[in-house]
Amino acid sequence: MNRSPVHFSPVQRWLHWSMAIAMLAMLFIGVIMVSTLSQAHTLLIAVHRPLGIAILVLVAIRIGVRLRRGSPPLPDSLPSVQKTAARASHVLLYALMLILPIVGWAMVSAGGYPVTLFGAFHLPPVVPADARVFALLRALHSWLAFALFALVLVHLAAALLHGLIKRDGVFSSMARGHRR
Repeated sequence: MNRSPVHFSPVQRWLHWSMAIAMLAMLFIGVIMVSTLSQAHTLLIAVHRPLGIAILVLVAIRIGVRLRRGSPPLPDSLPSVQKTAARASHVLLYALMLILPIVGWAMVSAGGYPVTLFGAFHLPPVVPADARVFALLRALHSWLAFALFALVLVHLAAALLHGLIKRDGVFSSMARGHRR
């Protein structure tokens, strides 16, 4: 981090909110996808895979922007244990946003399936086809998705706490780009 800005930049806010929408869509698509055998299953897979790769690209950009631009300091009124928890949860969020699509790509590769982005454009496999590796990665992908969903719920609860109850500017620095 080069500095501590007063608020998140427009690029950071755009990445945050567009990824929030994409990730919530992915979580719900994933849950519906694994619980149905209808014709929708094929469509959901066709959406899930390229959206996962898009999230992977966006999180890589987001990490680069975050490292270059930094983030606003947390309010002095926040106890140090909460500041530590906030920083740790953000590191974990970024790690899960990065690891989950990579594990998904590896899982699909281990299953011998292509990751189709659009039309006939496929990503190369990242691991060789192997049924046992596929099974392990499928379980890991599911557990990581549940962990991400739980962490997103905690993140949302903290955002609502700061925005509706504490009104300390933490939420507004991401929502509108400034603090009161």
